[in-house]
Amino acid sequence: MNLQERDRAVNWHPYTQMKTAEDAIPIVKGSGIYLYDEDGKKYIDAVASWWVTLHGHANPYIAQRVSEQLNTLEQVIFAGFTHEPAIQLSENLLKLLPENQEKVFYSDNGSTAVEVALKMCIQFWHNQGKEKTKILAFREAYHGDTFGAMSVSGRSVWTKPFGEMLFEVIFIDPPTSGNIEDLKIIIKNHSEEIACFIYEPLIQGAAGMLMHKAEDLSELMKFCREKGILMIQDEVFTGFGRTGKLFAANYLSEKPDIMCFSKGLTGGTMPMGITTSSQQIFDAFLSEDKYKTLFHGHSFTANPLACTAALASMELLLKEETLEKINLISQKHFNFSQVLKNHPKIENVRQTGTIIAWEIKNDEKTSYFNEIGKVLYREFLKRGIIMRPLGNVMYLVPPYCIRSEELDFVYRNILEVLDGFSN
Repeated sequence: MNLQERDRAVNWHPYTQMKTAEDAIPIVKGSGIYLYDEDGKKYIDAVASWWVTLHGHANPYIAQRVSEQLNTLEQVIFAGFTHEPAIQLSENLLKLLPENQEKVFYSDNGSTAVEVALKMCIQFWHNQGKEKTKILAFREAYHGDTFGAMSVSGRSVWTKPFGEMLFEVIFIDPPTSGNIEDLKIIIKNHSEEIACFIYEPLIQGAAGMLMHKAEDLSELMKFCREKGILMIQDEVFTGFGRTGKLFAANYLSEKPDIMCFSKGLTGGTMPMGITTSSQQIFDAFLSEDKYKTLFHGHSFTANPLACTAALASMELLLKEETLEKINLISQKHFNFSQVLKNHPKIENVRQTGTIIAWEIKNDEKTSYFNEIGKVLYREFLKRGIIMRPLGNVMYLVPPYCIRSEELDFVYRNILEVLDGFSN
């Protein structure tokens, strides 16, 4: 059997209806922005493999660092023990974050980073004898697929089978200059029972790359602070340069109490999640009473290999040449957005940093299940470009190592596909 047949026999793929899905494309090698299948065809990874690959595939520097660590210490329990990579990573990351972020809690993916954050907030109040358990979140949010993360994500067909098992959430629209006073009224009316506000800053990725303004979010955050509501900033997607700055936090005038990270954290090399907190959050768990402990952990918490990959990725991220590449992608995306805005088949063009998105006009409504996405996906694969439309919402989130001419190739093919596409 070939790889496709063997895969079909044993594997269950994510977000895939296995009954009707086409066979998965076997990838045998990665290098820079390219992935190579078993027939030798190469593809530009224009979505950074689910938004995780910052510096390209099989980055030699990260690989070297991980290899060295593998021959030194591959894993150690993080309860009662520690190690240099975890200490160094925490020190380095906290230097880049808002100054109120003081402590680092390790897990292993974005969903668990969010689970940790939610538990921190709810137990923060519990440890002080206050039962504040409701959560405030954006409509159409996406924070992960574990039960807590699903609960604070938008209700949809994805969560419907589990609807009765998800905890209560107060959903509000992302802030705009037109609705923010109404949002404040909702928050004020529930402030005594809200434990925390969790949000994706500036960009709601899985919702279709929906974007809101930093000044509006900052105003909403300030109001939450005044009402004593803790804030969880989910930077799993937006962190590590995606918005054009190191973090979405760099656009905001207000500071969250807790932050969540994953995806680009290790440059896409290894799974890892991080939840950072303020000293105030941490102090609420310090007690002679052992029952005020944060009882949460994972087998691979602060895995030395993943910590090392993250350290190497962060070194690369902070290099002047990488920051210049991020600026280049951001500027080229902006220029391309002006072209798209004049295209008759396109609407709702938006761009923040290295992220650009737009919608294809057609008879179906804008939706993840809009059938046009499958057609576009196949067409771009034929052209050697991996794009994974969210229904009729198309977007680009390329690795930072992409060259100007490679971006131009992608842009050119997008326009060719649009010009030849019949709605």
